[in-house]
Amino acid sequence: MNLVAKTLYGLEEVLAKELIELGADQVQIGRRMVSFEGDLELLYKANFHCRAALRILKFITQFKAKNPDEIYEQIKKIDWTDYLQEKKTFAIDAVVNSETFTHSKFVTYRVKDAIVDAFAEQGKLRPSIRINNPDVQLHIHVSHNDCSVYLDSSGESLHKRGYRTEEGSAPLNEVLAAGMILQTGWRGESNFVDPMCGSGTLLIEAVLIALNIAPGVFRDHYAFEKWDDFDAELFQRISADDSGEREFHYKAYGSDISPKAIAAAAKNVKNAGLTNYIELKIMPFEQMTENPGKGILITNPPYGERIRPRDLLDVYATIGERLKHVFTGYEAWIISSNPEGIDKIGLKPSSKTKLMNGSLDCEYRRYEIFAGKRIEVIKHKQK
Repeated sequence: MNLVAKTLYGLEEVLAKELIELGADQVQIGRRMVSFEGDLELLYKANFHCRAALRILKFITQFKAKNPDEIYEQIKKIDWTDYLQEKKTFAIDAVVNSETFTHSKFVTYRVKDAIVDAFAEQGKLRPSIRINNPDVQLHIHVSHNDCSVYLDSSGESLHKRGYRTEEGSAPLNEVLAAGMILQTGWRGESNFVDPMCGSGTLLIEAVLIALNIAPGVFRDHYAFEKWDDFDAELFQRISADDSGEREFHYKAYGSDISPKAIAAAAKNVKNAGLTNYIELKIMPFEQMTENPGKGILITNPPYGERIRPRDLLDVYATIGERLKHVFTGYEAWIISSNPEGIDKIGLKPSSKTKLMNGSLDCEYRRYEIFAGKRIEVIKHKQK
């Protein structure tokens, strides 16, 4: 099968690596997506195991069209009985980037009409549109005059793991959180610290990575389970296989100035069954005076929507001060949509990566916290 895994901007390489490790062939990186080849088993594994994937799509067909009528005719040619049965429900998600097709909803309507008319012309009972939890979810991508049609194997976005029932203000998307951690190369070899943890998403994703627990363990449904060719025995074997799980000999430590955020984090940690691995406390970052030993720090500081603008620069200055004085020897990774704020940290980043947090353009910076002046440490290493 030709397959496509969708992801967030900046996480394409992380996702490609995950797919290769699962055994995918012909892996190619695109913008917010990775295309690959695999069988039914790999499709199930990609849904169940990939931390950086939003959804897994199965390719149906591709064609060129210069107007909506041509889309209608091409869609109608597909033998939809291979994917959709009489009286079943379906939904269509259209993504359009074209000078010709300027309205995604109109494309959706024409695709719907073509499918329904194809059934009618064969004397079959027409399937019906259902927006929520349809039997079959279709995706059509239009780029200029190129149209691609896919079958969605995931259903609800894969970032909705199932453990997060409580949210703070502006919670971090689970896929983004996992992708951020995977980019650092950390896999549980040390403690994990998030001093502005909000509802705990980074902490939970970190421990799942450290234990190598698949993110799919919390999900109770995938779209492919409604497909006619669903192999329940194969999927049961994949979902029940915990042979890859490992021990985590350290802990994840989370703190936040907000009692409400810590209460939400505690509930989510409990839902994920990770209470023994994650310690939480109510504490402003500026009051931290010691670290838990060998570790890595990753955090998503408050930004414009979460804090008064006049306090924002002080928050970032405090981050820099605490990193220098409390987290010597650590790697610290900070994501921010505020260039002026993150510059107030006052440390030289060793790397910068562009990411998207929702609709916000962000920069993900890595800092190596040395004892003494950075240049002196570098000279010492070179000796």
